[in-house]
Amino acid sequence: MAKLWGGRFNESMNELLERFNASITFDKNLWEEDIQGSMEHAKMLYSIGLLEVNELDLILNGLREISSEIIKDKFSFSLENEDIHTAIENELCKKIGQAGKKLHTARSRNDQVALDFMLYCRKANIVLQGLLGKLIQTLLNIAKQHTHTLMPGMTHLQHAQPINFGYHIVAWCMGFKRDIQRLRNSLSMINECPLGSAALAGTPYKNERENLALGLGFESASLNAMDSVAQRDFALDLLYDISMIMLHISRLAEELIIWSSYEFGFVAFADDFATGSSIMPQKKNPDVAELLRGKCGRAYGNLIALLTTMKSLPFAYNKDMQEDKESVFDSVQTAHICLEILNASLKTLHINKENMRKMCEVGHLVATDLADFLVQELGIPFREAHHVTGICVRYAEKEGLDLSQVDIQDLQALLVKELGDGVAINIDKLSSALNLEDSMQRRNSIGGCNSDEVKRQIHVLETWLDI
Repeated sequence: MAKLWGGRFNESMNELLERFNASITFDKNLWEEDIQGSMEHAKMLYSIGLLEVNELDLILNGLREISSEIIKDKFSFSLENEDIHTAIENELCKKIGQAGKKLHTARSRNDQVALDFMLYCRKANIVLQGLLGKLIQTLLNIAKQHTHTLMPGMTHLQHAQPINFGYHIVAWCMGFKRDIQRLRNSLSMINECPLGSAALAGTPYKNERENLALGLGFESASLNAMDSVAQRDFALDLLYDISMIMLHISRLAEELIIWSSYEFGFVAFADDFATGSSIMPQKKNPDVAELLRGKCGRAYGNLIALLTTMKSLPFAYNKDMQEDKESVFDSVQTAHICLEILNASLKTLHINKENMRKMCEVGHLVATDLADFLVQELGIPFREAHHVTGICVRYAEKEGLDLSQVDIQDLQALLVKELGDGVAINIDKLSSALNLEDSMQRRNSIGGCNSDEVKRQIHVLETWLDI
């Protein structure tokens, strides 16, 4: 196969270097973007008088034929072709002859690969936004059913205050909402077309770069040709965005793993989204969630790999940058399957409301409510109320009870003892302060866990998603 640069050399490439240098094994993923860019480039060459109309027709039809062959798996991605650009150009020249050799006028593989990769990242960005939107929709559908389902809210993985399960689900949604916003911001940064920058310094041809940009869906041509072929910020942005997506998936997965244990028993995966043990017949393992958690490190590694590759490169293009693609392809594929399987597994997730409610009676979740009651009803300073409530918790533990289960008259007597005989304590209000449902519903500030407030949060997210 002819090298695009072969005229300079007397000897053919060493077979070992051929294998080491080639990127066709992975950059073949960019074939669609490469053909798209070549078609627009050919139209531009015709518009500035460098192609005859019949030559343009030959090139466009030839590229369409190659596209059809690739789709039908009839195209050979030979290692001798070095990269996807060479593979397509060589095949085009075989099909249409001299006209094919004119296609590379006014461009370099440097701006060609920058364009192809940029188009790929744009497309991947949009697909990931769509998958995140579907995941949020699934989560909100679950949240709607559980705005009254009590569960223990935790800090430090210790019981803290009663919330509802729907509220916790909405908290998950917020991270994924930011992921979409982050992707949108990144997409807005990929709006300058590099095609026509050539190797690094532009070209002597009047190559109508602004029209090329618009034809390829960009807002404008890139301002500086050297930067156009030297930068991979758009790829790093996508890798970072995916790393954040995977971070949020991993944290969600960790909670599903914890909640599906016998110790919690809050949730259970459907049989078709769980696995067993080769030796312990009773096991039902949350492998989906564990793999989701594990693949986060893979995404981080891809980000760090490309950051490290780019950190010391001189301007403009360097062959090191061939290492930019595999990490992006892998992260995109990983995020794609993770979002799909997480979404699917959540739709059949079993929610054990009884166990959630039972766990709210462990850990004195209403302690803060008792302290707030003392502040609001008796006007004592919060620090004093905090101290007295601690004494009440100690009493409950001595009795082997949760604070919410202590006899209300016994608690009233203890409070009077600690605060003084002159203190009047309304027993009905005290009883309400220790009621788990009332505790959850009292937190009705913006962003709180009150059922109506959670429904409002769900509505805001649905409006944002345009459901």
